[in-house]
Amino acid sequence: MGNILIKNIYRCGKRGDVLICQNKIAKIAESIELKENLSRDCEVIDGTGKALIPGFANMHTHAAMTLMRGAEEDSKLKHWLKSIWALEAKLDEELVYYGTKLACIEMIKSGTTLFNDQYFFTRAAVKAAEEIGIRSWHSQVFLDLGNNMAAMKQRENCIAEYEISRGWGELNNFEVAIHAPYTVTKENIIWAKEFAAKNNLKIHIHIAETDHERLDSLRKFKCTPTQYLNELGFYGPNIIAAHCVWLDENDIQTLGKNRVTVVHNINSNLKLSSGYKFKFRELADAGANLCIGTDGVASSNNLDMLEAMKTTALVQKAWRKDPSAMPLAELLAAGSENGYKAFDLNGGKIEEGALADLCIIDIDNIYFTPNINFNANLIYSAHSDCVESVICNGNIVMRNREIKGEKEVIENVRKLYKKLFIK
Repeated sequence: MGNILIKNIYRCGKRGDVLICQNKIAKIAESIELKENLSRDCEVIDGTGKALIPGFANMHTHAAMTLMRGAEEDSKLKHWLKSIWALEAKLDEELVYYGTKLACIEMIKSGTTLFNDQYFFTRAAVKAAEEIGIRSWHSQVFLDLGNNMAAMKQRENCIAEYEISRGWGELNNFEVAIHAPYTVTKENIIWAKEFAAKNNLKIHIHIAETDHERLDSLRKFKCTPTQYLNELGFYGPNIIAAHCVWLDENDIQTLGKNRVTVVHNINSNLKLSSGYKFKFRELADAGANLCIGTDGVASSNNLDMLEAMKTTALVQKAWRKDPSAMPLAELLAAGSENGYKAFDLNGGKIEEGALADLCIIDIDNIYFTPNINFNANLIYSAHSDCVESVICNGNIVMRNREIKGEKEVIENVRKLYKKLFIK
C-alpha cells in the first residue's frame, strides 16, 4: 500500500487533485504538489477526461450464487426457493470460492468496493474476497427449518467461525446471519442476537420479503414478521435487514426507532414478484439507515449497483406518481455512504480522512455529454462499463477495466458450475 495522487480529476462540479496516503484520502485541493518524502513512493494518475466517485456498498448479496445465474427463471418464489435450495445442497468449498471470486470481480467492475454477504462456506468466500482486495462482511448463516439438531450445530459453527475470523485480514469481517424469522427457530434467533451483542457483531437478516410471509406470520404469531422479532427484543443499530417490502406503519416506526439498516433490493423483488412499494421515504423519516443491495444473481442476475440505483429511483417515482420522490443525492448516499455508515466506517464519500474506496469514471463519452448534471448522467445515462479503475483501501484493484486473474476465474467457473446440475 503506497500513495496515489490523482491529478485534474472531476469532482463535485470542478476539477482538482486528490491525494491518497496509505488507505485514506489525505488531501483534496485545486492543485497538490508532492513533498519530497511522498514523491518517492507515489503513483500519479492523470484524471483528464475522468471523474472520481465513492465506491458503492452492495449491502445484501449471496455472492457465490453467480454459479446459478439463470438457473431458475420465470418461477414463483416458493418454487424458486425449492429449486435453489436443492442446488445449494451440492455446494462445496471449491464452488463457493470460485463463485465468490467471480462475484467479487463483477462487483469491482461495476464500482462496488464493499459488499455484505450472507452465504455458506465462509472461509472459502473470505479467501476469494481477500485475493481480489474488496472490503467485505461474511456470515455464519442460521437456517434450521425447525430442526433442533441443525440449530445446535449452527450455534457451534457460529462460535467456531467467529474464532477463526480473528485471523482474517483487515478488509474481511465476520457477522451473524439469520436467514429469516420463518426459517429459524425462536430459540436460535434469541441465541444469535445475544451472541452478536456479546461480541459486538452485526446481524444480517431477511425480513418481510413477501406478502405470503406477512400473512403466515399473522396466522401463526398474530403479528407481522417485523413485530414478531420486536417481541423478541431483536432490534438495534447492529441489525441489517434485507427487503422489508411488506411493512405497516407500526413496522416502519419500529425499524426507524431502533435505527435499523434497511436494504432495498429492487431488481430481485421485481423479478420474483415479491413487491415494489418499498417505503423508502417513510423509513428514512422514521430514522432507519437506508441502503441498496442487489441480492444474489440467481434472482437479480447481476451485481450491478448502478442498475439497482436507477431501478430504485424509477420505481419509487412511478408508484408514488411523484418525479421528485427519489432525489439523486439521497439515492447515491443509499448506494455508498449509508452502507459504510452501517458498519461504523468513515467511507463512501470523498472527504479528507475518509477511507480511500473510490472509483475513477470515464466521462469522455456520449453518456456524459453534455455534462449538465453529472449525478444524473451517472445514474440515468451511463452503464457500469464507465467504471475505468477502482481503488479499495488505498490499493488499485482494477486498472483500465483489467483485474488480475479474471480470465482464470471465468474458465474455472465454466467448468465447475456443472457440478450443481449433476443428478
